[in-house]
Amino acid sequence: MKTFNEYLDIVNEAVAGIKDRYPKQPVDLYAPIYYTMSLGGKRLRPVLMLMACEAVGGKAGDALLPAVGLELFHNFTLLHDDLMDRADVRRGKPTVYRKWNDNVAVLSGDAMLTMATQYIARASDKAMRPVMELYNKTAMEIYEGQQWDMDFEHRDDVKEEEYLEMIRLKTSVLLGCACKMGALLGGACKAVADDFYHMGVNVGLAFQLQDDVLDVWGNPDTFGKATGGDIMNNKKTFLLINAMNMAAGDDAKELRRWLDDNDAKPEEKIPAVTAVYEKLGLRELSEQRIAMFSDHALATLGAMRIDADAKQAFNDLIVKLIKRDR
Repeated sequence: MKTFNEYLDIVNEAVAGIKDRYPKQPVDLYAPIYYTMSLGGKRLRPVLMLMACEAVGGKAGDALLPAVGLELFHNFTLLHDDLMDRADVRRGKPTVYRKWNDNVAVLSGDAMLTMATQYIARASDKAMRPVMELYNKTAMEIYEGQQWDMDFEHRDDVKEEEYLEMIRLKTSVLLGCACKMGALLGGACKAVADDFYHMGVNVGLAFQLQDDVLDVWGNPDTFGKATGGDIMNNKKTFLLINAMNMAAGDDAKELRRWLDDNDAKPEEKIPAVTAVYEKLGLRELSEQRIAMFSDHALATLGAMRIDADAKQAFNDLIVKLIKRDR
């Protein structure tokens, strides 16, 4: 097994090569795609694919083009999410619809989705059918998760289990897909590939809950952006949903006051809502859930019949992801 950074270098080189495989005209179709992919990111999903492929005895090259495809797909979802959310910034740069316009964002996103499918379809003949079935199933689940997320914006009665199912669909299944697809491309049997999927989904759940926590209590210098954005946008996170369900009396009135104040100043609203979260013990509750899902992932990994070095590499990565500060 290689190091995470060695896999990352392989992925970044392949992603940079996208420009060489597709034309540059018409500019307003392709330029937003290349712009989006140039913004970087953790590249976690393609790295997981390469790691899983080699963990079961395959070669990273067997999974490389499909891994690029999955990264294209992930970024396609972000491009369209930014448009739907009217988000102005992605990774410190203007979002595509802000830099170009809405129509360009829609069409370039559509093209990006097709490009992603073309790359994933470069899977070996033997793995093609299960890989494409997994990809299509995952894509539909992500769309379902996005719709649930938008539906939650208009509801004040969202339950914790509904939120967890939403983030499973919107975020976690793609990590599970990356792990399972890599295993399939490496020649794993169905049982091993399924274990990789369950491990990835649980990592994804812990990963998203950690994001919720970092947006409130993270260090802006390491988190990479100002904290409190979810609070200012009344985003239905694990924290806000549980606060709305748990708060009573003065706490409920205080929370509702800030949720209804469309002109609230960040320096007032963020600490006030954070104080309600802390009074209700929601940071501790979040950390309990993060530990639960990460423990599920590590237990699945521990039971896998794969090389000890590969198992340790995944163990180290999972621990790093869950304890990250950005």
